[in-house]
Amino acid sequence: MAKLPVCLVGCGGMGNRHVAGFVALERSGLSNVELVAVCDIREDNAKRAADDAERLLGRRPTIHTSIDAALADPAIEAFDIVTEAWTHIAVAMPILAAGKHVLCEKPLALTVKSCRLLIDAAKRSGAVLATAENYRRDPPSRLARAIIDAGLLGHVHLMHQFLVGGSDRIIITPWRHMKDKGSIGLDMGCHLTDIMQFYLGEIESVHGTGLIAEPTRYRREVPEKDLPSYWARLREMPESVEATGEDSMIATYKMKSGVLAEITYIPSGPGRRWVQRTVHGRKGSLEAPRDRTGDKVILHRESGSISGDELLAELPDFHLDELTSRLFDDKVAYTLDFNDSDAALIAIEIHDFANAVLNGGRPEVDGHLGLTAVAAVLAVYESGVAGRPVTMDEILSGKVSAYQDSIDAGIAQAAKVA
Repeated sequence: MAKLPVCLVGCGGMGNRHVAGFVALERSGLSNVELVAVCDIREDNAKRAADDAERLLGRRPTIHTSIDAALADPAIEAFDIVTEAWTHIAVAMPILAAGKHVLCEKPLALTVKSCRLLIDAAKRSGAVLATAENYRRDPPSRLARAIIDAGLLGHVHLMHQFLVGGSDRIIITPWRHMKDKGSIGLDMGCHLTDIMQFYLGEIESVHGTGLIAEPTRYRREVPEKDLPSYWARLREMPESVEATGEDSMIATYKMKSGVLAEITYIPSGPGRRWVQRTVHGRKGSLEAPRDRTGDKVILHRESGSISGDELLAELPDFHLDELTSRLFDDKVAYTLDFNDSDAALIAIEIHDFANAVLNGGRPEVDGHLGLTAVAAVLAVYESGVAGRPVTMDEILSGKVSAYQDSIDAGIAQAAKVA
C-alpha cells in the first residue's frame, strides 16, 4: 500500500493525541501514511513526540523547529497541523502555497475571512486541504446518521444539542478564553455545528447569542501524580484568566431542509452536567450518546425503544467502513476507554486525508466544511451583535462580520509585523 509521508506540526497535548492516532492506524494494518517528521518551535516537545513515535512506530521521525525547515525537507509531502487555533493561518498558508497537502485541526481558522484564505491558497496550488473533525466519525454518529437517512424517524422536526454545566476553572488552556486566540465557545462549538451539518445538511439561518458565562477562570489544581507528561504545562498556567472570548452559545438554526436545530453550550455551573443530543420526527425520536463513550444510540417509537446492535436489523444497508470496523471491532456500541477511542477516531481522519491525497479524491471534511462549521458558530455571535437572525449567506459572503472585524484586523497586523 502506498504511504503518504507526513510531518506532524505541533507536539504538545494535541500532538500527542495525533501520534496515538498514527499508532492506531498503523496497528489496524490499513495504514496509508508514514510519520516522517515532527515540527514544534519548542524542541523539547518535538523530541518527546519523536521519542514516542520511535518507540511505538519503530522509526524515529526527523525533528524540525520551524516551518521553513520542514518545507525544505524533501521527504515531506503533507502536514498534519495541530498547533493552537490562532496560529493555523500563519502555519498553513506557506505550506499550502508550496503545494503541500494539509490536514488542519478544527477550528480551521478563527474567522470566515481567514478560513477562505486557506481554502483559496489550496485551490491555487492544487493542494488537498482537510479539516480534522472527529465526532462525526464515531460509530454511534455513523449509526445515528443512517437512522435519519433511512427515514426511521419519519419527517424530522428538530435536532437538539444541550451541554450545560461545569465550573469556573480554566478549560484546557488559558488561550481558550481569549477572543483573538480561539475561545472555547468556538473551539467546542464547531464540533457541535459539524455534527449538526453531518446529520441535517446545510444551514439557512441562525438566531442566537454568545456569552461569557464565567468572566474569571481559575487554574485547575491537579495532583502531580495525576498529571500525564503532556499536561505538564498545566503547572505553568496563571492563577486566573480574565475571559475576553465567549465560552458559551445559545442558538436556534433553520436548516435548508426546513428542520430546526437548537444548540445550547454553557460550560458553567457546578453540580450535575446536562448532556443531550436528540433528533425528533413524526415517527419517533433518536437519542445519541456522548461522543467517544461508545454508549448506545436509542430509537424511541410508539412500539417501544430499541438500541445499539438491535437497530442494525432495521438498517440492512448500513455497515461501518473497513478501517472503522477494525478499530472498533465492528461494533456500533463499544467499550474502549477514552484514549483508545480518541486515537481511533483521529486515525480515521488521518486515513481519510491521506486517501484523498493518494487517490485524487476529496476528504470527507474538506476546507469548505471546516469553514461552514466555524461560520455556523460565528453566525451565533454575529446574530447577538446585530440583534436579529442572520443568514449563512450573509456570514459566508462577509456581509455581516462585525464580531469578526477586530480578529481579522489583528491577524492582518500580525502578518505585517511578520
